[in-house]
Amino acid sequence: MNEFLSRLPEIATLRGRCRAMAMLDAVLSPEWGDRYYSFNCRWSDGEEMASMRDGSGNDWFIVFSGAGAYGRGFDHERGSEPTAFEKVPAVFSPYVAEPAFADHDGSPLATACFWREPHDGDWGVASPGNDGRQLFELLVEGTPEAYRDWAEDYYETPVSLAAVQHVYALRPLTAAVVKELNPDLDPTDLEPDVDEIGYPR
Repeated sequence: MNEFLSRLPEIATLRGRCRAMAMLDAVLSPEWGDRYYSFNCRWSDGEEMASMRDGSGNDWFIVFSGAGAYGRGFDHERGSEPTAFEKVPAVFSPYVAEPAFADHDGSPLATACFWREPHDGDWGVASPGNDGRQLFELLVEGTPEAYRDWAEDYYETPVSLAAVQHVYALRPLTAAVVKELNPDLDPTDLEPDVDEIGYPR
């Protein structure tokens, strides 16, 4: 068992955490292409997708559906591990073959995979030779303080902990919170992002 990834929270908490991180990135980085984290609550019928792209070839995707949650991460320095898919339950097999998560030739890409069905008591994890820490540390840590520290380093700007705590609690955005995070952003410009993320109003 991968002890690091097994520390991920239960599905609903993980989903909320992903939405909060995506909403914060939308505020701090209005240009979608410059963001690290995103969330699409209407990725396909009955499915939502959270994602991370660091611009250096590393990424992860997590699909939330009625089947539960399936995630995979790719560390470009370690490359893909075919054995990462061997234990994935059949209910998640469509995501293993999903073109959006594959190489240009259609080959599935993953350094680590994890999954959880609604009735499961813990996460199934496959991460041969890699605990996933580089890719998933912020998700596993899961605190507003960890996100604030990361964002200040990544965006090279002070970030209000109180505002991050507000978003991590999934409280509706206010103009004051938006301005505290990004004084140059018109809160009304966030409406498309709020809709895409499915962030509470």
